[in-house]
Amino acid sequence: MAEAVRQELSALAAIFCGPHEWEMLSCSETDGAVFRIHITAEGQVGEEVPLELLFRLPAGYPSCLPGVSVSSTHLTRAQCATAKEKLLEEARKLLSEPMIHELVLWIQQNLRHILSQPEAARSGEKPTWPETATDDGLWLTLLHLDHMRARTKYVRTVEKWAADLRLTGRLMFMGVPDSSENLQSRCGLKWKEMQREND
Repeated sequence: MAEAVRQELSALAAIFCGPHEWEMLSCSETDGAVFRIHITAEGQVGEEVPLELLFRLPAGYPSCLPGVSVSSTHLTRAQCATAKEKLLEEARKLLSEPMIHELVLWIQQNLRHILSQPEAARSGEKPTWPETATDDGLWLTLLHLDHMRARTKYVRTVEKWAADLRLTGRLMFMGVPDSSENLQSRCGLKWKEMQREND
């Protein structure tokens, strides 16, 4: 991690020193740094909107874009996605220099304008997901359902979650075969037993 990045992290920790404003999640020479900043910004009608900004600084930062995540209990997913997209557009203008504090100030000053734009107001549409310059690697998630009454309903729900979160992968059913297969095999075994008894 470059000395300029260490200095930026130290300055950010000093600036966001209020309770629960700054949280360092991880920091290493090879993987970079991941931290969270809690701020408030002015919303559409002048109300204070709490924002949680999650930044991931890759090892090549500031020569490459940071990973950014925006979340708020007062905003829809589409509004958060639009705010993230606008933050990344602003970050592209600031490449090759420490930019996190500038991005935080920018979102505080411009959230009201971002929310008033037509694409932020369309919460019913699927959000657009900008591509970032960082690769988060391969993640494996295992969902174990102990008891399943309606397999197709569970499959539909899991597929919807995966689509909403932009996940790709496979659904695998381990253990007990499908109920119709199980019934057929049990009936087949019973029939063979009955044939042996009658012989």
